[in-house]
Amino acid sequence: MIVVSDTSPLCYLLLIDLIEVLPQLFERVIIPQKVRDELLAADAPEVVREWIFQPPDWLEVQTITGQFDPALNQLDVGEQEAITLAIQLKVDLILLDDLAARCVATELQLEIVGLLGILGSAAEKGLIDFPRAITRLQQTSFRASSKLIDSLLQQYQSQDK
Repeated sequence: MIVVSDTSPLCYLLLIDLIEVLPQLFERVIIPQKVRDELLAADAPEVVREWIFQPPDWLEVQTITGQFDPALNQLDVGEQEAITLAIQLKVDLILLDDLAARCVATELQLEIVGLLGILGSAAEKGLIDFPRAITRLQQTSFRASSKLIDSLLQQYQSQDK
């Protein structure tokens, strides 16, 4: 499966030291140049900047060609490029967390998964301990409703039994 990723899923996977689930879940992971730039930004966590400075072989950076869809104007440039690249490459999936970006991507008929979905898929394949990943994630700035987190924890704890 080929995916395009926005900045957020990569950042949080790096912060919780689970970035290596991506090549285990997906055949190809592609990011646009602006996402790479966001990962290199001075305000990005040091672990993120170091990782993207020498990216792994499984990560591809591609440049966008052509114009953005006007529906993307409300989004930041990284999200605009990620969605545009996903459309241009006709990928199977786009990795997005931002709600506004997810809404636009849905309108453009893209299949979406966010960080929690990535962690869920990794847990289903036995690649990670889901409750431990959530505990680590809760120590970052990642935000999701406690109701959603509790529901997912219950789901994946019951799968382990």
